[in-house]
Amino acid sequence: MKIIRSRPGAVAAPSELVTGAVRIDELAAPVPPSRFRFSSVSFAPGARTHWHRHPLGQVLHITEGTGLVQRRGGAAEPVRAGDTVRIEPGEWHWHGGTATTPMTHLVVQEADEDGTEADIRDAVTDAEYAAAHTS
Repeated sequence: MKIIRSRPGAVAAPSELVTGAVRIDELAAPVPPSRFRFSSVSFAPGARTHWHRHPLGQVLHITEGTGLVQRRGGAAEPVRAGDTVRIEPGEWHWHGGTATTPMTHLVVQEADEDGTEADIRDAVTDAEYAAAHTS
């Protein structure tokens, strides 16, 4: 057992993964043989991930604010503090704050046997993001 009483502070998410101001606070990094990662991610208004998928899926639990999640081919869905989102393995999706509100969520995901946690692709365009607010 290990009790972690202090961690480095949240860091800015790389621009290759997100649009806008996103901060990641890693709460538990994988320690082999575990492949489990647990983080708190905060999105400023207008910030969102790029389109991505996870080989073993992902769970988001919204802790603050209001945001949006969308799977490819589906309508964007609003999420609020207290909501939990289960994203299926291999499902293309994005998530983030709304145009006017921030959102923070806890994220749980596991890497596959090769260590891959996510396949990141194109940014969600401004047009896609604007359309998400009218769904």
